[in-house]
Amino acid sequence: MAVDSSISSSSEKHATALQFIEDMTKNADSVQQKVLAEILTQNAETEYLRRYQLGGSTDRDTFKSKIPVITYEDLQPEIQRIANGDRSAILSAHPISEFLTSSGTSAGERKLMPTIQAELDRRQLLYSLLTPLCTGTRQGEGSLLLLRQIRDKDARWTVGPPSSHQLLQE
Repeated sequence: MAVDSSISSSSEKHATALQFIEDMTKNADSVQQKVLAEILTQNAETEYLRRYQLGGSTDRDTFKSKIPVITYEDLQPEIQRIANGDRSAILSAHPISEFLTSSGTSAGERKLMPTIQAELDRRQLLYSLLTPLCTGTRQGEGSLLLLRQIRDKDARWTVGPPSSHQLLQE
């Protein structure tokens, strides 16, 4: 009986995860527009978005016409201000909860990526969706590797090492 209950529970988790993925991907364009509108609404008063005078617009066309494509180096002064302890709404209206770091493989040095709690929650959701869909990993068919630990901690921020995850098929 316990085995049947365990299989049933696993099947339900699998079905729920698959349905969520289906719901999020079958209308990807409208989901992306909604997410962009939410981000722009929540962050309308940040220094970065005020600089481009969106005037409260949250649509994709206005965003594309007013916000330039940029590089990490373009944002580096703002990121450094945040890392130095400036808590004002520079890039995000939400408090920065920690910095993630890049691997440093493209430019030879790690880049700081300010992160908010909601982003960490989204990553956790992703991992929770992967787990029931990768049930075969327990039988040696593959594995999910997630490396995440605290590397350094100064007076202001928790800084972690590069975070990575891969689905490996043996």
